[in-house]
Amino acid sequence: MGIDEETAFRCNVYLIEDGNDYFLVDPGSRLYHAELKRRVATIVDPHKINGLIICHQDPDVAASMVDWLEISPLATVFSSIRTNILLRHYGKEEYTFYDIGARPEYTFKSARSLKFIEAPFLHSPGAFTTLDLTSSMLFSGDIWAALDIDWNLVVTDFEAHRSNMDLFHLDYMASNVAAKGFIKNIEGEHIDAILPQHGSIIDHDNVQNALQYLRDLHCGLDIIYADQ
Repeated sequence: MGIDEETAFRCNVYLIEDGNDYFLVDPGSRLYHAELKRRVATIVDPHKINGLIICHQDPDVAASMVDWLEISPLATVFSSIRTNILLRHYGKEEYTFYDIGARPEYTFKSARSLKFIEAPFLHSPGAFTTLDLTSSMLFSGDIWAALDIDWNLVVTDFEAHRSNMDLFHLDYMASNVAAKGFIKNIEGEHIDAILPQHGSIIDHDNVQNALQYLRDLHCGLDIIYADQ
């Protein structure tokens, strides 16, 4: 959906439309809620938002859930148990919760399906990604996030983009063990594009490069405890 502010820590919010269902993927910060609401309104009445997919609890990803639940109190929050424990601390304790761990696939009335793939410690213990099995787009949350003030919607030079991803991953992701474990979870999936919560979309031509980036990634504990 985009935001106007030029910031290296740009927050990407995505809208999935399927018939009468409208799901926001990582609804984002309260800082941008008013702008996002205006943008959503150009597509659909914001009161018709009936799903919020929240990949982890960080405020840049999740804080505006309370604003969306005020607008659409019957919306379902899709998240993991570990994340949901913390979401209530934004100030809304009662809402419909869908546990992605217990039910890792959600099917719309149209038969379109979303597959939730857990990604523990990338970077939150309850983190997960969402694969739209119809479009083969992977909503990856903070995985493959990048920090870049000279932002493009889609990656144009993956080799140059590596340094932008490093600015995020080296500090925020737990370890190479976590990264490789997640890659094993998705290796059999058909992925045409990767849509992270920060930075540029990774298109079909660079999906394999992105997978290899995580396989090779040394970050977090690998750096802090390198001598051990």
